[in-house]
Amino acid sequence: MSRRAVVVGAGLAGMLAAAVLSTAGVDEVVVLDRDELPPGPEHRRGLPQGRHAHLLMAGGLAAMEELVPGLGLRERLVAAGAHEVSLSSGMLARTPEGWLRRWRREGPVMLTCTRALLDWTVRAAVLDHRPVEIRRAAVIGLTGDAGRVRGVRIAAPGGDADLDADLVVDASGRGTRVVAWLDGLGLSGVRERTVDSGLVNASRLYRVPAGAERFPLTVVQADPYASRPARSAMVMPVEGGRWLVSCGGSRGGEPPADPEGFLRYTLALPDPIVGRLISGAEPLTDVHLSRSTSNVRRYLERSPRWPEGFVVLGDALATFNPAYGQGMTVAAFGARVLGRELERAGGPDAPGLGRRVLRGAARSVDAAWALAVGQDVRYPGVRGGRPGAADRVVTAYTRRLTKAATGSYAAASALWDVTSMRTPPTRMFRPDAVLAALAGPPLPPPAQPPLTPGEREVLRGLDRTGA
Repeated sequence: MSRRAVVVGAGLAGMLAAAVLSTAGVDEVVVLDRDELPPGPEHRRGLPQGRHAHLLMAGGLAAMEELVPGLGLRERLVAAGAHEVSLSSGMLARTPEGWLRRWRREGPVMLTCTRALLDWTVRAAVLDHRPVEIRRAAVIGLTGDAGRVRGVRIAAPGGDADLDADLVVDASGRGTRVVAWLDGLGLSGVRERTVDSGLVNASRLYRVPAGAERFPLTVVQADPYASRPARSAMVMPVEGGRWLVSCGGSRGGEPPADPEGFLRYTLALPDPIVGRLISGAEPLTDVHLSRSTSNVRRYLERSPRWPEGFVVLGDALATFNPAYGQGMTVAAFGARVLGRELERAGGPDAPGLGRRVLRGAARSVDAAWALAVGQDVRYPGVRGGRPGAADRVVTAYTRRLTKAATGSYAAASALWDVTSMRTPPTRMFRPDAVLAALAGPPLPPPAQPPLTPGEREVLRGLDRTGA
């Protein structure tokens, strides 16, 4: 008998799930999305954060390449203009504890490009090599009952229609209606938690000035320990000879949407380097604002009952403040769990599959949640949480490790491993990291951005501010 899987959402999580399903004994994989998907790497309405900076961390890229082996995702992205950035040598990072040194020894590599290019590349790779069909449709509910989901209900001009499936995957993102859908099956009481720092993102594209093509990714991080609103900014190289410049500010410190205010915002940060860089660069777009930035956790894996034939992945399971660059990697980890459980179970209709996938995906969600929320609860005006005693202990240690990382390769390496999501946060508590934190930085932290002479000359040439 033919078996069909339906994936709700054609974003990154949905396409990775579809790729996994297409090789797991499913005869037909149908992806449903309410948007008209663009034919190329263009922004689409259903991705509210799509115009802002996204970092594909080493752990996420490794998971994606495992999910779709042989498709050459890294090679496709680099060929399309994505940049490979070494965390140890290719990045200028000002942390709350000071500038991190740059090291000649290589660290984890992340990919930087627009979210539109990443989504389009993954979608094209999957559709080119996997038997997956995408249909434009708005899903309005699940069919079946509390014991088993049997498909989805689709809104149609002539009346709602049902599409049957042996397995339904909700990968519909931040706008998921999964709690209401479960309610409709008689499964209520899902626990949810929201931690909202009020973060506003503001982003603008610039043409990379001549001579600045190899200038490192530059980030001035927010300071959650200063008892004032978060303020941060990043200059990130993306495809097409462009810089994507993203600012982020929590409640009370939001960046403005007007070009002059945007520049003033970057210059008012603890170091004005971002503003100095862009003051001499040609803007290519207006400033785009986005406010969909809350951390939202749906504890679906704790539900006392869970229907067979239903899985939830990606932002539909948990969303994170995008400032921490975790969402895409967590989505890839969840799809990897789906693939492994399908292989063990032998098919999409195996008993208990949905519950096992949820529990496995929740482990990576919990690690990312702890990192994001542990910072966000410290900002003034945050809604949904306050730091507890355990948070304060972890924060004190993390600050010490970060301070050591300004002049210690061992401490910096531990931070890179965690932020690149190659290892869980427990990596920061391994003996080498603890010793580095206790010893402190053996080299003095850089008093200024650690630029090479050539990079310093580029910065001087671009600076129109007199800073």
